[in-house]
Amino acid sequence: MVTLQGSNRRRFLRRGAVAAGGGFAAAAVEGLAVRGARAEDGRGARTAPGNGGYGPLRELTRLDPASGFSQTLRLPEGFDFAVFSVAGSPLSDGAATPPAHGGMACFPTGRRGEWRLVRGHGAAGVPDAAPEDAKHRYDALASGGTTTLDVSLKDGVFALDGARRSLSGTVANRSGGPTPWGSWLACEESTAGTAAGWEAPHGYVFEVAADAAEESEPLPLTAMGRFVHGGAAVDPRTGAVYLTEDQDSAGLYRFLPDAPGRLAEGGRLQMLKIAGEWHADARTGRRAGRSAYVEWVDIDDPDPAGAEADPYAVAAQGWAAGAAVFGRLQGCFAADGAVYAASASGGDEGEGQLWELRPRGLRGGTLTLVFESPDASLLPFPDGIAVSPAGGLVLCEGTGREAPVLRGVTRDGDVLDLAGHDGTAVWRGAVFSPDGAVLFANLRGGARGDRAEPGRTLAIWGPWDQGVL
Repeated sequence: MVTLQGSNRRRFLRRGAVAAGGGFAAAAVEGLAVRGARAEDGRGARTAPGNGGYGPLRELTRLDPASGFSQTLRLPEGFDFAVFSVAGSPLSDGAATPPAHGGMACFPTGRRGEWRLVRGHGAAGVPDAAPEDAKHRYDALASGGTTTLDVSLKDGVFALDGARRSLSGTVANRSGGPTPWGSWLACEESTAGTAAGWEAPHGYVFEVAADAAEESEPLPLTAMGRFVHGGAAVDPRTGAVYLTEDQDSAGLYRFLPDAPGRLAEGGRLQMLKIAGEWHADARTGRRAGRSAYVEWVDIDDPDPAGAEADPYAVAAQGWAAGAAVFGRLQGCFAADGAVYAASASGGDEGEGQLWELRPRGLRGGTLTLVFESPDASLLPFPDGIAVSPAGGLVLCEGTGREAPVLRGVTRDGDVLDLAGHDGTAVWRGAVFSPDGAVLFANLRGGARGDRAEPGRTLAIWGPWDQGVL
């Protein structure tokens, strides 16, 4: 259980009021909007001149000393990287690092050049006795959860200073999101349960404190809904948590906590409705740049008994009240007073959309389609997005590609190649360190482990200021 006590909660709310302004993320996503407008006008895709100022990529190979795994990346001149925390390598308690590295956040420690990563693992599979004991395990037959890593970069030398389990016994923790008060919301992307042989129901959000020295008590936040969760983002001004759903017919939700910053104390789950449109279908027929007013409808039963048999049991309640439907909503993030949500399959061509939700307090707000990909060759929509220190975007591309690439998008809508490799593992969980010095990202690997392409985490650093990111 994670709680935010008196003075800490007040500091979080004050910080949120300041962080809500600035236009940082708005400037970053403007590049996608420009790119979409060019495509709509019939102009071809454009690559960033000089690869965004970083120049051509060249090969570097680095070895993870803990596992012996060798990784080759293509990076711009002057950049370096480290590979670490490979699936199967030992954690501090002797357990093995889980596979299927997914969503991730980076938290400050208060010490220069030192950070803490909380990383989700998309392990799902079938019910099976977990191979190792854990102090706290939500489901004895489930091997998913999160790991917490202490990392540092000092004088050009990278180190993994510690790695431990921080949540155990969950399934399909592919995504989630950080909170302004220093925790990670681990989201389960499956509503499987006892009927499928598991010992506990799944499909919940769990909170993991980034600074906890020991494994978190696995408390399912049932009031936040039992559905196929995608990502989570917190509006720092109000404490509302916005939640996405990773299904072909998906809802966009918000959770209004009874006490901002203390999610375990309960609250109210709602689903987005486009004002004036009953059960609007946002997957097709939408025009980029056009805004619509939104309303919110209550979900009377966020934890329905039938959610295992029917993963749409929560969404159906919202649709019955006229809520909107989206296509496969995955990662989301909050910045500059808005929440951005990625639809992996939305759009007339089914190649993806990026939505901007700009709340107006807790009453309503506006929803704008920022970008819709007209063609996979122009830009297949990524699973994850990171905002760069200079106001660009880093996109975790990879789905359907033989050689997945980590790409950048400039404010002018130009695309550049940032990092590539010759394997098949896709990029996930890209995030910059709070000071912008290091880009952390995962290569996902197989959900049940893969010796040739195991899940692993990478740290990339170099002369970011010589280019557009």
